Amino acid sequence: MRTSYSAIGTYLQCPQKYEFQNINRIRVPKNREAIFGTLIHSTLKFMFTSNPLFPTLDEVIAHFRKNWPLREVFEAESKHDPRKLALSGEGEKAYFEEGVKMLKKFYEKNAPWNFIILDLESRFEVMIADEKTGETHILAGIIDRIDKFADGKYEIIDYKTGKRMPSQDALNSDLQLSLYSLGLQKRWPHIKPGDITLSLYFLKHGEKLSTQPSVETTAKTKEHILKTIAEIQEKIKTGKEFEPMPSALCNWCGYRPMCPAWKHLYRKSEIRNPKSEIEILIKEYFEIKKADQKNDARLKELQEQIKKYMEQEGLTRVFGDGGMISKKIIQRYEYDMEKIKALLSPIGKWEDILEADETKLKKIMKEIPEEIRTQIMDVRKVAKEYASLTTSFNKITPD
Repeated sequence: MRTSYSAIGTYLQCPQKYEFQNINRIRVPKNREAIFGTLIHSTLKFMFTSNPLFPTLDEVIAHFRKNWPLREVFEAESKHDPRKLALSGEGEKAYFEEGVKMLKKFYEKNAPWNFIILDLESRFEVMIADEKTGETHILAGIIDRIDKFADGKYEIIDYKTGKRMPSQDALNSDLQLSLYSLGLQKRWPHIKPGDITLSLYFLKHGEKLSTQPSVETTAKTKEHILKTIAEIQEKIKTGKEFEPMPSALCNWCGYRPMCPAWKHLYRKSEIRNPKSEIEILIKEYFEIKKADQKNDARLKELQEQIKKYMEQEGLTRVFGDGGMISKKIIQRYEYDMEKIKALLSPIGKWEDILEADETKLKKIMKEIPEEIRTQIMDVRKVAKEYASLTTSFNKITPD
């Protein structure tokens, strides 16, 4: 399988988005944040390119201004949503000024002539062999910047335009940086992990966080990637759903109007027509919920009717005046305790679950080595699967 870090990251963020983007190849316009980030990255590439001299700060800002792309984006959004018309100019100005502020702060701390730059926006490929299946997977990616120091050590730098900075623990296990380390070692095999520094530079804050790869983190990265690829291949092979994972990131997702978790919200003919059949069902559902399930029998009937409708329409959420109803697949597992005994006995943990208690097994899963934990996950199987509806009384409207 050929894939990339961004594709793996998309799957871990939301399997449904991965299916839209990487399997169905559905293209949607980039949002303003993505376009802004792309321009910042290209401007920093310009900053570190000598021709034959490095550009001055004024030239860097001029490059940013010349290639500014967001005016059309804000104007287009205003046409689709009149509420944004008054804010379009103000919003565009705020983004532009934020970009200039980032670039000035960065230039002051990182004059380009002070660094030995080996490559910018460097493309790489890493081959990872799966011993279980015998397959070899190819992962591709782009490294923003590779520096070399006088002592023969190297630094991989990835620029970030977002606000959130991770903890040091999260950085130490960052999948993206670990993959970049593999890419650099594949490109130049003589480089040892101990000679590589991995850094995320947060432009908004003017701060750089760094870590170093280790044999352990490299092995975990490969294991994590192989496990994720196996999940993707299994879903494709068996036809299992690439389920949506709703989060705050949905607000910036171009696939939202077609996503099973959101597309019902955009069916204005159903939602705004109080006489539509599904709207009547949903309205009654919420009324009964608010009445503390006084009519439990009718509530179950409504659940079955709504679930049937959602299955027929390929939805995981429906929306009404009272709020939204979500469908979630719940799985119950059973374990082959003879195989579990063979795995846990050598490490002295079998006595803790002699009664073959699944609750006790879940408790010690956090205490045992990751290798054993992974093997236990491999021998479990789905014993029962059913759909369950959860309810939120928060009213949500489309953008």
